[in-house]
Amino acid sequence: MKGFFNGSATALITPFKNDAVNYDVLGELIEHQIAGGTDAIIFLGTTGEPSTMSFAEEHVLMEYAVKKVNGRAKVIFGCGSNNTADAVMTAQKAESYGADGLLAVTPYYNKCTQNGLVAYYKAICEAVSIPVIAYNVPGRTGVEIQPATMAKIAELPNMAGIKDAGGNMSKTMETFRLVREKCDVYSGEDALNLPILLCGGAGVISVLSNVVPKDVKLLCELVKAGKIAEAITLNDKLLPLANACFVEVNPIPVKEAMNMLGFDAGVPRAPLTQIEPANKEKLVTAMKNYGLECKA
Repeated sequence: MKGFFNGSATALITPFKNDAVNYDVLGELIEHQIAGGTDAIIFLGTTGEPSTMSFAEEHVLMEYAVKKVNGRAKVIFGCGSNNTADAVMTAQKAESYGADGLLAVTPYYNKCTQNGLVAYYKAICEAVSIPVIAYNVPGRTGVEIQPATMAKIAELPNMAGIKDAGGNMSKTMETFRLVREKCDVYSGEDALNLPILLCGGAGVISVLSNVVPKDVKLLCELVKAGKIAEAITLNDKLLPLANACFVEVNPIPVKEAMNMLGFDAGVPRAPLTQIEPANKEKLVTAMKNYGLECKA
């Protein structure tokens, strides 16, 4: 299927306080995204640290998020797992709470085959009626959705597209060629947002847009409007900040960036740690150079 959403989606952080989700701050972060014009908000994606959350915590967050967003943006929940049964259960729970769609990362650690990926996405798609986006991020999962495999997955009626964070533009282009008429392609790597949009990407699923949602949204709009020179200028400005948001493993830097913007996002859950001092300096420098006011 095509056209589930177009534009900018934010892979939202999950703020924690006293080892629990801080819903007051989560509400502030949602409003920050709505004010920035974000088209869709991804909860419980990799950036949201679901691998350190219990199912009970995830389900409470799902219910809260749908009610808080209240139709002002599309709500997408992460549901991927290295256990297909868990992925299916999470997908069904998300649908029951009113999710608009799902983001399903490839199984991680146990590294299934390409045929296993087709079976995995088939099981998730057949368990729900809402759109599903496949998430290709081999650097974290150890499994890569090959272009020919995505062409098979794209045949599933409610497969809305692929979030491509593979970092290989040659494979991205081949994926475009094979699925362009079947489903959408979304950039999942902020450093490649512009080229993927220029090649026909329907939008971006961004970590950077936690920090600057208006500008990530604007990048999408400029490309859509054919204002390529302006898009290139904006992208040149965004790129150093994007790189700083990945100076350590995500979401360590972006969570610190949100703290410095005045949101009490807390620290990542173990085994992730707070940003190293030298890397915090790099992040502060990038934020100040961008024109952002850092409060810490």
